[in-house]
Amino acid sequence: MEEVIQQEQKRCVITEFQQEQKKRMRAVQDSMDVLNGKWKISIISSICCFGKRRFSDILNDIEGISNRMLSKELKELELNQLVKRTVLDTQPITVQYELTEHGNTLQTIISNLTDWGIFHREKIVGK
Repeated sequence: MEEVIQQEQKRCVITEFQQEQKKRMRAVQDSMDVLNGKWKISIISSICCFGKRRFSDILNDIEGISNRMLSKELKELELNQLVKRTVLDTQPITVQYELTEHGNTLQTIISNLTDWGIFHREKIVGK
């Protein structure tokens, strides 16, 4: 009888572990869904570095991105409450972007990605 109880307890522990891992994998997938694409991390990184960034500044920061793609990606980041868009009362009109409080929670991730990218480039390319 005691052996049956122990086996059942082990099964419960394994099941809890599996459920926790599924939850963690779902969280990773949720994160990737929000940050997915070629440009989003670069856009967030540009804004992270400078605090506030005009559209044209971000466009100049990110090599290869088009106006249309930057606009699309910024709208998605705004929709996910990571970026705040402010229209400044200037002539011509200037649009400025900054990370929201929620977006600022990505600072550590961006910093870690930067460090890893530098390490990786040195390891693979030697520069």
